[in-house]
Amino acid sequence: MMRLAGKRALITGAARGIGLAFARRYSAEGAQVAIADVDLARAKAAAKEIGAVAVEMDVTRQESIDAGFAAAVEALGGLDILVNNAALFSAAPIVEIERADFDRLMAVNVAGVLFCTQAAAKQMIAQGAGGKIINMASQAGRRGESLVAVYCATKAAVISLTQSAGLNLIAHGINVNAIAPGVVDGEHWDGVDAFFAKYEGKAPGQKKREVGEAVPLGRMGTAADLEGMAVFLASEEADYIVAQTYNVDGGNWMS
Repeated sequence: MMRLAGKRALITGAARGIGLAFARRYSAEGAQVAIADVDLARAKAAAKEIGAVAVEMDVTRQESIDAGFAAAVEALGGLDILVNNAALFSAAPIVEIERADFDRLMAVNVAGVLFCTQAAAKQMIAQGAGGKIINMASQAGRRGESLVAVYCATKAAVISLTQSAGLNLIAHGINVNAIAPGVVDGEHWDGVDAFFAKYEGKAPGQKKREVGEAVPLGRMGTAADLEGMAVFLASEEADYIVAQTYNVDGGNWMS
């Protein structure tokens, strides 16, 4: 049984990585999917692969959000599910954090989530049938990390936004919840590993190996490990779940 049959979903930052994995799984579960990404060429290639729709969207620009949602709604005939997946990572000691880097992460990881949520909510309210909004938080939003202050702050903000938006929008039948992954393997971890190689003096690949070994389950996660929760929260099975953030991290964090 396809759990998302007849649903229409937009996933931001979905031209690669976790977002693309979700797009594939949602499509397999019967949903029509719009892959939204700042890299339109890559979004089109991904969309062609799974029979989805590609829309260009820069979540730091309101006009791009508005145009991207309008294009997705026109192509899909409406919107039932939003996954706020687009995000950036950065690391630096407190004394080396640059304001431009702070502004860049806040614009994507926090403002992007808020204003994409707003755009989706407006459409869902107009449709009058409720909907599901899923935000991608992180275990980094559950605690501080020495070299990751800005990223941790943005993901803590995502958890807080999920709570506030969830409480506000459930009055319209819109469930807002979040997923907090732990360490997830993928191409983005090459960049993460490089940050720690620079600031902790580690050999390339050492940090990645260490964090994988530290997971109680014994390995880093994969995008596939997150798909089940993403489908569940988008489905009718999660109709009574509001403003929650679920850890999917191999036991790294308990809350």
